[in-house]
Amino acid sequence: MTRSLALSLALIVTAAPLANAAETAPTDVAFTDMAVTESLAGQPGDPEKGREIFADRSLGNCLACHANKDLSGQLFHGTVGPAMDGVATRWEPAQIRAIVANAKQVFGEQTVMPGFYTLDVGVNVAEKFKGKTILTAQEVEDVVAYLGTLNGE
Repeated sequence: MTRSLALSLALIVTAAPLANAAETAPTDVAFTDMAVTESLAGQPGDPEKGREIFADRSLGNCLACHANKDLSGQLFHGTVGPAMDGVATRWEPAQIRAIVANAKQVFGEQTVMPGFYTLDVGVNVAEKFKGKTILTAQEVEDVVAYLGTLNGE
């Protein structure tokens, strides 16, 4: 399946209306069995935007730790975390959402992956970042939608 077809299918699948149309606050995210079943933004993610966020070194900066063949044109893929190739075959969207929102809720405090939608970010946080998440609820949903397109190796 081509990447553009996979992205189109992801848009169709995630475009279904959601029962919860309101954004979830970072302190109200419900983790159940290593998953977050409800959209954090109250609407579906956009896989194309998620791809941009994944590659953006000033937003997700995901490539600092994860290799991703879909973004082979980008430099400096990390090897700290697992490769993202085929991630959609290893994790359900609700599990991916939980990992992106706050990996420590899934993998435990020992993980080096930051929580992208949590206010629990540790100590010595720069004043301008206190009380803020790394990504917005919608940006998390966009990344989840993008990762949901990565079915192949």
